[in-house]
Amino acid sequence: MRVSRPARVRASIAIPPDKSISHRSLIFNAIAEGSATIEGILDSEDVRSTARCLAELGVPIDWPAGSSIARVTGQGLHGIFESDNVLDCGNSGTTMRLLMGLLAGHPLLSVLTGDASLRSRPMARVIHPLREMGATLYGRRGDTLAPVVIKGGRLRGMRYATPVASAQVKSAILLAGLYAETETTVIEPERSRDHTERLLDAMGASIRRVDRAVTVHPAERLEAISLRVPGDISSAAPWMVLAACHPDAEVVLRGVNVNPTRTGIVDILRAMGANIECLEERATGGEPVADLVVRSSSLRGTTVSGDLVPRAIDELPLIALAATTADGVTVVRDATELRVKESDRVKAVVETLGRMGADIHEREDGFEVRGPTPLRGARLDAHGDHRIGMLAAIAGCLADGETMVLDDAVGVSYREFWEHLRQAAPDTVSP
Repeated sequence: MRVSRPARVRASIAIPPDKSISHRSLIFNAIAEGSATIEGILDSEDVRSTARCLAELGVPIDWPAGSSIARVTGQGLHGIFESDNVLDCGNSGTTMRLLMGLLAGHPLLSVLTGDASLRSRPMARVIHPLREMGATLYGRRGDTLAPVVIKGGRLRGMRYATPVASAQVKSAILLAGLYAETETTVIEPERSRDHTERLLDAMGASIRRVDRAVTVHPAERLEAISLRVPGDISSAAPWMVLAACHPDAEVVLRGVNVNPTRTGIVDILRAMGANIECLEERATGGEPVADLVVRSSSLRGTTVSGDLVPRAIDELPLIALAATTADGVTVVRDATELRVKESDRVKAVVETLGRMGADIHEREDGFEVRGPTPLRGARLDAHGDHRIGMLAAIAGCLADGETMVLDDAVGVSYREFWEHLRQAAPDTVSP
């Protein structure tokens, strides 16, 4: 796609459904009692991967192509059966890691694989704790990479301190904990997104949260729960940054999930001076939701570290872009986790914005940006990473000249991205 800078940006966008909640609503209802209707489920490649894997495990899922409504017939905690096939998780780390936790509690043999990107992402962080609970797991390259072979069975509860704040790791252990003989506690260095705890609690699981520790008790049953999935703040983030950085912009983002474990992007942009209003706060499916209004702003540099990082991990590439328009220095640290996403996002961000003339430097655990620095159009390859694809597109809207974005992969999480960009800034996007 080719992108150029628009004279003005005006849009009212219904934000696509939350990807994390979409995955979890399928997986948790699959092992519940009864049927559930999931409205507004994200129709993306990653979530479809979860649905296909669950179907291979014997879970009836009615989700027609192009539909935003999925119906899941729960099979109960012990109702899934062994698949005849390898379970292909596509590009979805959430699918693979959460299914590892689920399958650890079942006396089945399962093999999980994915595309080249997913097969390069770290799996030891899930394999090791599940082994401690009593499951048998093996992976490639010394049990660190997929494909992963799982033979589940009787599990014992444990108290486990995760080396990184990762909602996927925490969720995998908590899912396994539902099948353990005693309670299981996960302690994180910083608190990660809590969609798993909220949904399991709503379905009747015994969950206790104290600071950075979450405890789950062995479950006898879960009750299926129908819900409407709120908008994904990660999909709202590109428009927030575009509106805050463009000199003539106002964007209304409707129905955004403002769960406090996910709103790091809002807190960071506000610390930089962004004009962001939060309106019509309400709740859906146990999650807080609001409409966000973002307008052109004068930004200043800031430091992002500590507990802000897991609350904005997927949005940090866009913070680097915002920093190119801000006065002063912006430093992102404690973000080593960026290096093990769909790409090494530290290197990818530095390379992408560096090609456009940004004064950006790589750190071991993040990056440093000096601004303001005018950006110029460039030929950018996202290398199949959807977050880098969206970063490149929004950067092109703030740069002089034309930007070409290759292999953007935005459909992994946001099928309507290019359509919404055309609505916000007509005549700036072309094939």
